[in-house]
Amino acid sequence: MFLKLLIIVFFFFFFFFSILSQSLQPSSQNLEFTFNGFYPPLRDISVQGISSVTSKGVLKLTNFTTTDSGHAFYSKQIRFRDSPNDTVSSFSTTFVFVIRPLVPGIGAEGMAFVIAPNFSLPTAAPSKDLGLSNIINNGNDTHHVFAVEFDTVQDPLDDPDNNHVGIDINSLKSVKTSPAGYWYDNDQFKKLTLVSGKPMQVWVDYDGRTHRINVTMAPFRKEKPEKALVSIVRDLSSVLLQDMFVGFSSATGTILSEHFVLGWSFRVKREAPLLDLSKLPKVKQRSWMTWLALMFVFLLLFTIFCLIPWLVICSPICLVRCILRRRRKFAEEIEDWETEFSKNRMKFKDLYYATKGFKDKGLLGRGGFGSVYKGVMPKTNKEIAVKRVSNKSQQGLKEFVAEIASIGRMSHRNLVPLLGYCRRKDDLLLVYDYMPNGSLDKYLHSSPEVALDWNQRIKIIKGVASALFFLHEDWEQVVIHRDVKSSNVLLDSEHNGRLGDFGLARLCGHGTEPDTTNVAGTWGYLAPDHVRTGRATTATDVFAFGVLLLEVACGRRPIEVQDSVSGERVFLVDWVFQFWIDGNILGAKDPNLWYDYEVGETEMVLKLGLLCSQSDPENRPTMRQVLHYLRGDVMLPNLSPSDLRGSERLLGIPEVGFSESSLSTGGSSITNSLQSGGR
Repeated sequence: MFLKLLIIVFFFFFFFFSILSQSLQPSSQNLEFTFNGFYPPLRDISVQGISSVTSKGVLKLTNFTTTDSGHAFYSKQIRFRDSPNDTVSSFSTTFVFVIRPLVPGIGAEGMAFVIAPNFSLPTAAPSKDLGLSNIINNGNDTHHVFAVEFDTVQDPLDDPDNNHVGIDINSLKSVKTSPAGYWYDNDQFKKLTLVSGKPMQVWVDYDGRTHRINVTMAPFRKEKPEKALVSIVRDLSSVLLQDMFVGFSSATGTILSEHFVLGWSFRVKREAPLLDLSKLPKVKQRSWMTWLALMFVFLLLFTIFCLIPWLVICSPICLVRCILRRRRKFAEEIEDWETEFSKNRMKFKDLYYATKGFKDKGLLGRGGFGSVYKGVMPKTNKEIAVKRVSNKSQQGLKEFVAEIASIGRMSHRNLVPLLGYCRRKDDLLLVYDYMPNGSLDKYLHSSPEVALDWNQRIKIIKGVASALFFLHEDWEQVVIHRDVKSSNVLLDSEHNGRLGDFGLARLCGHGTEPDTTNVAGTWGYLAPDHVRTGRATTATDVFAFGVLLLEVACGRRPIEVQDSVSGERVFLVDWVFQFWIDGNILGAKDPNLWYDYEVGETEMVLKLGLLCSQSDPENRPTMRQVLHYLRGDVMLPNLSPSDLRGSERLLGIPEVGFSESSLSTGGSSITNSLQSGGR
């Protein structure tokens, strides 16, 4: 009795777990599906390459793109074996397709029904390989691809003609083929033209017991013929894995065709469900394409025939003229002053092609000295930025030479590298490394979505400070930049600050000062002593850097209009200084920082900015000292507003007869800067 009870319990649990295991099979391993058109919303079809699903419910495998491929797969796996060691189960599929060539009667490569391990075939080659395989995996047993091809181009080695159906197993060389067509009355064969532009229905059936593969065709709306078009016995157990993907592949070559699938059904272990042909979308035949193609061919032949005599006589002359015109277009002359820098000179032709002719599409920005274009060097694919110095600027050539002389021989991680230059007639070109994140000012004065966090900001100002220290003290000569501002600080791919634009720079020996008498720079960053005397020193760069510190910490421009009616402006230095007087210097910080900042470090940067931008140049720190403060090597002195309040306005310009229109900036217009808010 106990033994019988034990047997009953055993069979109960065996039956229960069998049912449970079947119910828990992954939903992605489907056994059947039906698409009577591919109407949106469509979730279970994955398309790659040039394939797409049209708004009218047509699965479009290829368009009129030359030498490309398209794939479309059912996005869920199909289980072809009950277990990895079982033989492949029977399966059946039917679909309706249309091949519509660009030129009537001339097909482009063809299409195929595919069973593959993956629903994308990224390593497949287009053109003659139908998008199924490439030269490496074609014929390889580890490819695990079964396909039924509808080939419209004849391969002289493997194909019987350019209108056939074939069964492919791991190779584009079919194991069996037949001309496209169908059998009626079992012994009468009627040919079908694959590139006719008419819909045709196909049935592919595999018997898992007998291993017979049948491929059958018929015109649209015809019954399935009793006799298969292509039939072969082949065990697919070595080809198909337990779980595979089913779909279609197609390709184009230099001749173009469109390949469409209008409806599709698939089922494992039983015959595929019937398609509702009345619901399938339609693909119209383009009768006008025939006339258009013939007209195009006729006009082309007529034009060539008429031009032959003219070409025979005139082509050598035109060729010579073209060569001479091209040489004149890219002709260059090297002047005496360039001898020292000849190794950095680049060819105008290379820069012209790199920027695609200096088109506005590649324009990165415009400034007082000209325009900056993005380019890609033809041979190295290196991204560059090309500054085309305006030959109409007041001192265009002078600033051009100054930039070459100043940074052409320098190398520092926080300077924008000058790769080379070119001079051709009126074109003055400077070539730099391309900085992908643009200039600092767009992050400070744009929408909060592109705002920088505090860690990024402190890294940037440390980088600029390091660059200025190098220019002032660490290079073989003293370089006074004279135009330190946020728009001249560029950010590389890692948001490191790099100082650029040396068009106003002046060089002198250590222990001496440059002989300058004109005021140069951008309003809002100009030190009052520079405006008063016209003399540029390292202290004038320190002043501009102090304004930059405040700009980075506050997110405000150096000069802003306080009253739109009266046009009264407020200087950033004065604005921050007033917060300090009121005992709330942190109230000046950028509101976009929210709470994402370090209180002590932010307060130090604000006070250091005021210390650098005070009126008396003798009391400003050197860039060496500034760098120590920023790095935390030395603590900033415990300052109070009274220590810096030498006048009512820290940035107050002495009344010595200067006006906005009389100040020379060597290309960076003070008047324009005032109108644009200090940019």
